[in-house]
Amino acid sequence: MKAIRVHEFGSPEVMRLEEVPDLRPGADQVLVSVKAAGVNPADTYVRSGTYALKPSLPYTPGMEGAGLVEKIGENIKQITIGTRVYLSGSITGTYAEQALCNVDQVHPLPDHLSFSQGAAVSVAYTTAYRALFQRGHAAPGETVLIHGATGGVGIAAVQLSKAGGMLVIGSGGSEKGRKLLLNEGAAFVIDHQSPGHLDQVLALTNGQGADVILEMLANVNLGLDLKALAKGGRVLIIGSRGKVEVDPRDLMSREAAVLGVYTMTKEGKKSAQCAILAGLENRSLRPIVGKEMPLKEAPRSHKEIMQSGAYGKIVLVP
Repeated sequence: MKAIRVHEFGSPEVMRLEEVPDLRPGADQVLVSVKAAGVNPADTYVRSGTYALKPSLPYTPGMEGAGLVEKIGENIKQITIGTRVYLSGSITGTYAEQALCNVDQVHPLPDHLSFSQGAAVSVAYTTAYRALFQRGHAAPGETVLIHGATGGVGIAAVQLSKAGGMLVIGSGGSEKGRKLLLNEGAAFVIDHQSPGHLDQVLALTNGQGADVILEMLANVNLGLDLKALAKGGRVLIIGSRGKVEVDPRDLMSREAAVLGVYTMTKEGKKSAQCAILAGLENRSLRPIVGKEMPLKEAPRSHKEIMQSGAYGKIVLVP
């Protein structure tokens, strides 16, 4: 089979398409024929060697994907060959034509969703769910600002917030992206490239501010986010690329909190996956794929995902 392999940490060019032996499942494993693999910012951090956890070299990147169950181990009873699935992780990496998975990493993909949409589910929706509900305790009737909402996690958060009965304000850097956010359930959109754009959040909330803010670039925006918070508000940090200076008085005066979003317990993952699958089935959650690329263009995908102007999910197609 063909797979992207990384033999040394470094720039996107360290990823190379290679021919490697076909995979075989162990007794408790599932072999999936990968039809699409999701690309995430975290993939770039792992590849560069700056991520907290480093895989053993060489390795195949990829934290999520979708495809067909090709083979199952002798102890697997609850999954059948040929089932359409999406993956919330794998043992061997998803930037490949095949991926070995544990049974709890394989989830049914509803028939109305494409494989590319399936590859856009796991990381984006579990991250957004974790931020909103498990860390931020967002509640119906609250106002949620999703700061940088046009990428995979942001769109997932818009849809989850809307389905959860919250008023959604989304920010995007392009007119195309802001239109997308309105289509996906945002009540209001703002241009985060416009000076003073967070003043609009206060205006839209009659001076109260947002109850919950999901922040994708905390090193740039966190200090300003704190001034747009409501009393008792929460900022959830999903992404950051450096250090930032804040005024603690903005937190004190609002009795507000800044919370990091990083990992989930086994129980938390199970709860999130059940909620996400229900949303996929009732169509309140609709993964948006912004771009599909051939597997061999993995290096280009890593460059593009780190650029501004995100629009949906980038997916690699073996």
